[in-house]
Amino acid sequence: MMSPNKSSPKCIDELIALAKTYFDAAYAMDAESFATIFDPAALVTRRGEGDSVVVTPIAAWLDVVRSLTSPRDSGGARADQILSIAMTRDMALLKLRLRIPPREVTDLLSCFYLNGRWQIVQKVFAAETLA
Repeated sequence: MMSPNKSSPKCIDELIALAKTYFDAAYAMDAESFATIFDPAALVTRRGEGDSVVVTPIAAWLDVVRSLTSPRDSGGARADQILSIAMTRDMALLKLRLRIPPREVTDLLSCFYLNGRWQIVQKVFAAETLA
């Protein structure tokens, strides 16, 4: 396996493309598109009630996505932002913000370069209700 060069513009372009796929999947609530960019062993982590942490395997999270109404179908306006991309060799961290009414979501997506492409292995997110 060839690891990406940490300063490679190609790698940054690939991570931006991954973020675009993520934004498009979130706007459409398209579980199959999400599945193309998440490793099958990935986990989704969020705060639960109080000080608890909820960790969900990606397959279970995708099942929840399939049951949600998409922002596209509800007429929601897109507000996608890449806040930062940090990369070291074959690891990357994307910090994204997007709108999934009635919430604004901040995602931290941990990625590995696996099998010749970037894949999300951990999603940690927080959501705030829009004013």
